[in-house]
Amino acid sequence: MITLSALDQSPIAEGSTAVEALQQTARLAAELDKWGYHRFWVSEHHHAAHLAGTSPEVLISHLAAKTSRIRVGSGGVMLPHYSAYKVAENFRLLEALYPNRIDLGLGRAPGGMPLSTRALQEGKVHGGIDQYPDQLDDLIDYLHDSIGEDHPYSGLRAMPLIETAPELWLLGSSDESGGLAAQRGAAFAFAHFINGFGGTDVMRTYRRSFRPSVLGAVPRTMVAVFAFCAETEEEANRLASSLDLSILLREKGMGRRGGVPTVEEAMAYPYTEHDKLRARENRKRMIIGTKEQVKQRIVQMSEEYEADEFMIVTITHDFAAKLRSYRLLAEAFGLPGVAGADA
Repeated sequence: MITLSALDQSPIAEGSTAVEALQQTARLAAELDKWGYHRFWVSEHHHAAHLAGTSPEVLISHLAAKTSRIRVGSGGVMLPHYSAYKVAENFRLLEALYPNRIDLGLGRAPGGMPLSTRALQEGKVHGGIDQYPDQLDDLIDYLHDSIGEDHPYSGLRAMPLIETAPELWLLGSSDESGGLAAQRGAAFAFAHFINGFGGTDVMRTYRRSFRPSVLGAVPRTMVAVFAFCAETEEEANRLASSLDLSILLREKGMGRRGGVPTVEEAMAYPYTEHDKLRARENRKRMIIGTKEQVKQRIVQMSEEYEADEFMIVTITHDFAAKLRSYRLLAEAFGLPGVAGADA
């Protein structure tokens, strides 16, 4: 059985605002909560005019209060910017407020450009990607009250003291990320929507190298992928064209402050032959079609990745179309909140 979850980056559509994007994230979480999606994660990006989500911890608290069942989490917190102790206390507090509903997804990418990275790490004695494995170890120890006697902060405990812990996931798109997750016994989410190549090998290595730990006794995996559902394949391709152009412009260093372009602008854009090649390559990170076609491809990828949970990332200019895409996918998989719905 395949489990469906969602990642929302609070994308800002052309002609819209950050406030509207965040309101749409909250609306989406509420709808997916009703429809039966398992998790709803939000991202961390800095100095990115097209994405409104800068602080997953703050947004998680708001979304968890607006929903009743769905797990809510970070996809992810960029740990190298911060103190492991502070992140542990943030997520312990969230777990205390919403027991057994909080996920802590962690990444090591900067989530922004060098200028924002320097600002985030200002005054930090130790920071950067090189310290990430050590930070991860500290974070795990804080969350599970297992700081060793030889640790510089021996005796320190992350507050509040609670009986449960947030579910920890490591996020990545490379062998290195998968290997670290395996060594620490953590669940691993592969970002197919970032890297559409080699993911099955990464997952295979992760499972083969997995070491049981306080985080888990067996490997747990998830695949995050762009997906677009519509009543027809043609309409799904039209919806995806906005993301095609958005990605292309950022690859060319032409990203605009305006955000996700309209379908009309995307369809009218004068693509060069090289642009078309890049768009075709980027489409390998996406699943596009009717709900039956998208379901079929997810089932196929589930077998390829040996993963039974998929995190769906849908970015459109039209929010109503985005809602419809998630709804159609819920219908295709027979999620409880839409059981019996017309096709």
